Amino acid sequence: MKILKPVIIILLILLVFMVFRGCSAYNKMVRLDETVAHQWGQVNNTYQRRADLISSLVSTVQGSAYFEQGTLTEVIEARAKATQTKIDPSNLTEEQLTQFQQNQNAVGSALSRLLVSVENYPELRANEGFMNLQAQLEGTENRINVARNKFNEAAREYNQKIRTFPTKLVAMIFGFKEKPYFK
Repeated sequence: MKILKPVIIILLILLVFMVFRGCSAYNKMVRLDETVAHQWGQVNNTYQRRADLISSLVSTVQGSAYFEQGTLTEVIEARAKATQTKIDPSNLTEEQLTQFQQNQNAVGSALSRLLVSVENYPELRANEGFMNLQAQLEGTENRINVARNKFNEAAREYNQKIRTFPTKLVAMIFGFKEKPYFK
């Protein structure tokens, strides 16, 4: 009986320590998951900014009576497809992120073709509104890269946390899953 009492006390202390450690790990994973969701929101905001600027750019270019309609239609369709892609950051999968990237890359390609074709229209290149929109788009592309990099960093930190022992056990119990990265 004398030996049993200290063993029970040690086991209880160990159990309490493990519970507190598990709670701490869980709370850290929740904070990191929220950071990933926040950074995903920043990515969406910057892509939405680009989509809004594209609308203004298309309106400005449409004012030129001779501009190629096929190029404008391609930009409008790519933008529409990209803005329809909605992703819940709590259930972000590799496939969803790949589809999102493909749609955004299509917008970028169509936009590049639009800007190249503008070179044939000196009156558009001289338009102050067009030049301002073009400069804002360049700045937005930089913002997109920064937001994507911050998302990848948040996802890396989160993934690293849920894959390390003993936190991995808590992650498995509560269903925390790895987040994909932008490539």
